[in-house]
Amino acid sequence: MGRRIVLGMLGLGAVGVAAGRWLSDGVTEVVASTAPGLANVLPATGGFRIYTVTSGYPEYDPATYRLAVNGLVRDELSLSLADLAALPQTGITKDFQCVTGWRVANVPWSGVLLRDVLTAAGVEPGGAALHFTSFDGVYTESLTMEQGMAPDVLVATSMFGAPIQEKHGAPVRLYVVPMYGYKSLKWLSGIEVVRDVIPGYWEQLGYDVDAYVGTSNGRSDDPVV
Repeated sequence: MGRRIVLGMLGLGAVGVAAGRWLSDGVTEVVASTAPGLANVLPATGGFRIYTVTSGYPEYDPATYRLAVNGLVRDELSLSLADLAALPQTGITKDFQCVTGWRVANVPWSGVLLRDVLTAAGVEPGGAALHFTSFDGVYTESLTMEQGMAPDVLVATSMFGAPIQEKHGAPVRLYVVPMYGYKSLKWLSGIEVVRDVIPGYWEQLGYDVDAYVGTSNGRSDDPVV
């Protein structure tokens, strides 16, 4: 990558500090498109850094998207975006904290509480954990049933008052408020009720399964409150 590109990106970053989150998010996009892989290294001047575990963003069709809910449930579900919109909606505004150290404060999300989705499906006896899959075909995550039934775990469809953007996990993602961002799986395609916790993609690479902000992964960040 040439010196001119580096200086250009640094200049954009300086402007982003003054202009706010909307522009700083764009700086990450410039970094990602100019030098793929550096989005995991260079700061986005106070905004989100965009991570993927594949070579790009997975494709989807909003008209055919379905969220599968299966496993140890009374009724298996296949939820369209319209089905999710018809369920009780909940808004949550909290910080988004990454295990690598950056944080975006006061992010407004909305969608359906995970516990409301699970209630609609009906969890069978023995269902003690949750296994989540992404339609990128690689990313997986996990929660215990107790964690998933908490009032601050969202099947999110909206962010900053608009549909979630592709880079943030559109059309549906998890938002697990008290845990580091890697637990908030992007591009959510499946929720499986299982008997035991199945460590997800990042846990298999050494990250903590219980990823509470400030008390896991050897970090001492202030917890999200």
